Amino acid sequence: MKIWNKIKGLFKRGGQAVQIAINGKQLASITDHPKITIEADEYKRIDQNIRYYSNVYEPVEFINSKARKKTRPFYPLNITKTAARRLASVIFNEKCKISLISPEGHEEDLEEANELLEEIFQGDNFYNLFETNLEKGIALGGFAMRPYVNDEGKIKIAWIRADQFYPLQSNTNDITECAIATRTVRTENDETVYYTLLEFHEWRDGQYVISNELYRSEQQNVIGNQVPLTKIYPKLAETVKFDALDRPLFVYFKTPGANNKTLESPLGVGIVDNAKEVLDQINITHDQFYREIKLGKRRVLVPEQYIRINENDPERQPYFDDDEDTFIGLRGDASENKTITDLTVPIRTVQYKDALQHLIKEFEVQIGLSTGAITYADDGVKTATEIVSNNSMTYQTRSSYLTMVEKAINELVHSIFELAGYRELFPNGKALINLNSDDYYVNIFFDDGVFVDKDKQLEEDLKVAVAGLMPKKEFIMRNYGLSEEEAKDWVKQLNVEMQGQSGTSEEAFLNNGD
Repeated sequence: MKIWNKIKGLFKRGGQAVQIAINGKQLASITDHPKITIEADEYKRIDQNIRYYSNVYEPVEFINSKARKKTRPFYPLNITKTAARRLASVIFNEKCKISLISPEGHEEDLEEANELLEEIFQGDNFYNLFETNLEKGIALGGFAMRPYVNDEGKIKIAWIRADQFYPLQSNTNDITECAIATRTVRTENDETVYYTLLEFHEWRDGQYVISNELYRSEQQNVIGNQVPLTKIYPKLAETVKFDALDRPLFVYFKTPGANNKTLESPLGVGIVDNAKEVLDQINITHDQFYREIKLGKRRVLVPEQYIRINENDPERQPYFDDDEDTFIGLRGDASENKTITDLTVPIRTVQYKDALQHLIKEFEVQIGLSTGAITYADDGVKTATEIVSNNSMTYQTRSSYLTMVEKAINELVHSIFELAGYRELFPNGKALINLNSDDYYVNIFFDDGVFVDKDKQLEEDLKVAVAGLMPKKEFIMRNYGLSEEEAKDWVKQLNVEMQGQSGTSEEAFLNNGD
């Protein structure tokens, strides 16, 4: 049997060698590919960020009281996830509204395009998924989006993590070519096999070219040998070419600020990269606190004569109830040992709490959050006005992120309409819409409710509008989150309803121009 296995292994290796000769590539890692020139250290950094975000740590080794080496779980405080979630929620949420306006500033001129865009976003759960992927991107340094046409002829959006995205041609401000890696795990002949699809987006002689390469490996940490796409993607073309595209069919969101880990890299840095030391201190402190609570349970030393005796035991050993772990029996002379001693050591709750609070404040400063953004407020819930004044750093950080979010969404919308106008991609051979990128602007409304006191704003805006210093359409848009066209309809209906009524300050407001 051993000889037969060796023969099978020889033929297997020989087959792989032939396969390599035919396809020409064998990769240990994706960065070994000749088209990918970015440093491998960038992806080691991202992998480390993923471990912090996923809260994955090695068990702790320690020497117990009997001088034996033991292991126990590490109990971290997943502050990375908490901070990324907090930032993502104040930057973007499902109340965001994205629409197209004409160069003249009107939505009604692009009604069909707006309906198509909203149908794509709602059908793909875009607003919720963007916030989710933004959270990961904040932790890891970025993420990518790629619109595509599915088998039913509908435009969907693929979400790409930072560790799946590899720039090809780029500068520190923009990425025009990339490779996207997709991993698939399968079982073949009772063995686990790993397939990696590399999807290259490149510009060649004015054409936009998407090419696909498939790699197979029996080791999880190796990309392996190139194999035919038909192995697992029978309908996937090796190469697809597009003419007359203005921009790439992918979008990369980069976190704001420079990459200070690799200065020439176009990839962003996450909140982990410049705060690993303080994150380690937070986790170690939390682990020690948890351990102290676990080991600091009450213990009482009791003389043996105070303990019940098992009458059925020939040796008449003292015993406790099965669920008793507070009392410890002390053997000795009954005449000398009559004292019950409490051995419980007070848990250093205040010291650990103060240490954690201090370290978390340091972490908040590191990632651009105002002090108290993660910790609990001592004075209870704050109003939006207090948040603006007390969380100025959080507000500034949010503004920096919004600039990059707006850029990414703008590029995504342009890529969607590039795709929608390419009739060859759709089963019926017809484009969904033909829209030139010069014919529209992308208008993005971000809900600022976290930082704006809505009641206060309504009160102040009403005074200004009644005084004739704000158009009523603008008043409705600002305070009720309506589009320009919806606000116009409101104004028309209100003017009709107010006709014939007695003069009031509200009527004065409604009659105060558009």
